[in-house]
Amino acid sequence: MLWPRAARSVVKTGASREITQAYPYRNACPSAVWGQLIDAASHSITFAGYTNYFVWQEQPRLVDRLTAKAAAGCSVRFLVGDPESDVTRRREEIEGVPLTVSTRIRITLDALSKLKHLDGVDARFSDEHIALSVFSFDSEMLVTPHLSSLLGHESPMLHLHRMGDDGLYDRFAGHVSALWEGGRPVWE
Repeated sequence: MLWPRAARSVVKTGASREITQAYPYRNACPSAVWGQLIDAASHSITFAGYTNYFVWQEQPRLVDRLTAKAAAGCSVRFLVGDPESDVTRRREEIEGVPLTVSTRIRITLDALSKLKHLDGVDARFSDEHIALSVFSFDSEMLVTPHLSSLLGHESPMLHLHRMGDDGLYDRFAGHVSALWEGGRPVWE
């Protein structure tokens, strides 16, 4: 190769090639990106954020869009924190904001109640993902590692595209799968 150093600085190799974009803040990711990922997914969508509250606020007609996805055979899953748990109460103390974690979870649960009758839509409680939100859309994923006392929208976010086995995408997907298996059903 004529210019190996120049090529290496432009062409991603290894695990970093799965990183499509990095955002210093979750809310720096345009809501259009979220919309495109939701609308393009055809096999599976997973929202594994502790509250998932912001998605309902930023995505118009989300209930209708997810209803159509489920009707077309797309699996739609939500992993949320338990609004009654000690983990949630501790997080509320840390954040110290009027719109509490439990309130944000309850807003999501209210929206999800409109979807619970649908085949292909499921929701579970887990308190194990308080410090990490993972949102997957087929082979695309948005990951937010939450920074200590900051709110989710203030933490960084990575946009990943699955490129092969055991990369970053698979590592986070495996984490969410384990949380899902250990989660408790939201609906009985």
